[in-house]
Amino acid sequence: MELTFTRDNGEIDTVIDDLLEKAGGIHHPAFIREMIITALKAGQESNYPADLKLLGTTMKEMRYTNKVFAPARNRKKVTIFGSARTERNDPMFEKCVRFSRNLAEQGYMIITGGGGGIMEAGNEGAGAENSFAANIRLPYEQAPNYVMMANPRLITYKYFFTRKVAFVKETDAIAVFPGGFGTLDEAMEVFTLIQTGKTSPKPLVLVDDEDGYWKTWLEFIKECLLGKGFISGEDFSIFTITPNEDEAVRVIEDFYRNYHSLRFINGHLILRLTRELTKDNLTSLEDEFPELRIPGSRICSCSPLPEESDEPDLLKLHRISLRFDHRHYGLLLAFIRRINTF
Repeated sequence: MELTFTRDNGEIDTVIDDLLEKAGGIHHPAFIREMIITALKAGQESNYPADLKLLGTTMKEMRYTNKVFAPARNRKKVTIFGSARTERNDPMFEKCVRFSRNLAEQGYMIITGGGGGIMEAGNEGAGAENSFAANIRLPYEQAPNYVMMANPRLITYKYFFTRKVAFVKETDAIAVFPGGFGTLDEAMEVFTLIQTGKTSPKPLVLVDDEDGYWKTWLEFIKECLLGKGFISGEDFSIFTITPNEDEAVRVIEDFYRNYHSLRFINGHLILRLTRELTKDNLTSLEDEFPELRIPGSRICSCSPLPEESDEPDLLKLHRISLRFDHRHYGLLLAFIRRINTF
C-alpha cells in the first residue's frame, strides 16, 4: 500500500489515530502522525539497514535534545566553540572562563561541546548549574570534562550534524574562540545559516587571541572571498571580532537591548520588541534600510497576529512588520542593531 500524508490511508489512518489515543499525552498529534507515516514510508522504501538506522538514531537524538533543553527554554543561552587542545595555562582558557562567568552572572546559560580545552573553560566559568554539554562519541572517545561528567544536561551524540543542530537551535548567541578544523567547521556552519536565514538572527562573536587568529582569518576573508565576489560587504555584519571578553559580552547583551525575536507570517516579517518604536524611529529605519524591504512596502507598528496565539508568553511584546526580501540577511542584523539604539 502506498501511504500518503493526507488522510487517504483507510484503515492505517484509523490504526494511527487509535495508537495516538492509547499512548495518551500526545501534544500536537498532527505532527506526530506525520512522523509515524514518515517512518512507515521509510520502511517500505528502503531495505538498507544503515539508512534506517541513520533515520532512527537521528530522531532519537533530536527527541532527547528537546527533552534536555526544554526546562530551560525561557533562559537565554550562549554557545561557545573553541579548541579542545587549549591548555589550562593558556591565556585563552582563562579568557573563556571569565567570559562565561560574566555571562552566567547576567543570567545566561552556556552550551559547549562538553570536552576539554575551551569547552571545559566555558563550562567551568558558568558552573555546572548554568551549563549544557553537547558531546560527541568519537573512535578515540572524547570524554566529558570534569564539570559536566555527571550533569543531567550532558548529551552525547553519535552524529555531528544532530549535535550542530542543538548548538544553533538552542542558543541565542554564539562565541567562537580560536581552534582547529572542528571549530572552523562549526563557525562556518553558523555563518552559512545566518547568511541564508536558516537560523534566526543572533550575535556571532569571534573572540581573538594575542596573536590575531581571527584578524588573520579576516584578511583571508577580505582578499579571497570578498575580493573574488564570493560574499558581499553586508556579510561582515554577521560577526564581530574582539580580543576583549567584556566587549564580547556587551555585543551579546546589546543585541537584545530592544530586539526580542522574529517570526515570518503570511509574507510579513514580524519583529518582537521590548520597547515601542515611534513614528520617527520607523521613518529613520525606512530611510536607512531601503534595500531590506520589498519595493513599495512600509515598516509599520502592528499588534500580535492571530497566528502568534501559539506563543502566548510573547503577546505582550511590541511589534513592527515589514515585507522582507529574503536576500539581505546580513543587512537584517544591522537593522536589528539599529533598532536597539532607539
